[in-house]
Amino acid sequence: MVLAGAIAAGLGAGLGALPALAQGAPGTYGGGFIEFLMTGQDPAAVARPLRPMPVAPDGTILTGRGYRQAGYAADAYGPRPAYARTTGYAAAGTSGAQVGYAPVAPGAALHSGDPVPAQVYQPQVYQPQATQAYAPDPFEAPRGRPAPMPEAREEGIGRAMDPRFQRQEVAYDGGQRPGTVVIDTPSRFLYLVQPGGRALRYGIGVGRPGFTWSGMKTVSAKREWPDWTPPAEMLRRRPDLPRHMAGGPANPLGARALYLGSSLYRIHGTNEPHTIGQSVSSGCIRMMNEDVMDLYERVPVGARVMVI
Repeated sequence: MVLAGAIAAGLGAGLGALPALAQGAPGTYGGGFIEFLMTGQDPAAVARPLRPMPVAPDGTILTGRGYRQAGYAADAYGPRPAYARTTGYAAAGTSGAQVGYAPVAPGAALHSGDPVPAQVYQPQVYQPQATQAYAPDPFEAPRGRPAPMPEAREEGIGRAMDPRFQRQEVAYDGGQRPGTVVIDTPSRFLYLVQPGGRALRYGIGVGRPGFTWSGMKTVSAKREWPDWTPPAEMLRRRPDLPRHMAGGPANPLGARALYLGSSLYRIHGTNEPHTIGQSVSSGCIRMMNEDVMDLYERVPVGARVMVI
């Protein structure tokens, strides 16, 4: 009895709150009221069929995009454009759409269940541009192969002897008696004093820095095409030198040699004529071969040699 009273009270409240419900058609749950109790829906409301999600031609379900969504809030930039995904995510060009989407034409907004039209883009073929020939500029200097750089000149020893070192007769007032040999080391000249205030002057090569010397010597011996035996001091400095070399054109002592006292120094020729006028030797005085041959005939053993 209590349960029946509760049900009657609930039904009475439902009848007072709900609008009048029409009777259902045959085969239903027995009227609008019973259907409302069973389904919770108003049978008088119009049922809307569910629409499937849009599907792209490749079978991809376009969820949340690919169709125009309703309910965009109006803003200062106007309505937002709709975009449709293209087959294979082809680029949509420069229209401002995202890569892989093409803008939908105005008035053709897509809705749920509408097919998505596929857009096919033709590949662009780029033709090579022809090279334009220009006439030469009359004010521009002609272009050609760059001029070769000048060869670097070796510093120090020149490859040709200075003409001022050639043998010649000059005025001389040094005060030495005729027949005396005077070696002017700073000037790179050898003087053979002659009578009448004259002298024969020869160009020479002298000792390099640290190997120059000065003093009085006498010619103790003379040799034609002398052999060469480097002293021990020279071999210590130059272990690559030969221990002995026979006389001849390849010998560094040249065609003639005048030995100075008991020292290791000599006045001799050279097979390197470009060293005349230079400071290159180990203390010996070197001359052109033709000059030392001339001096050899003019200076006897015992002649005085002054080195300054």
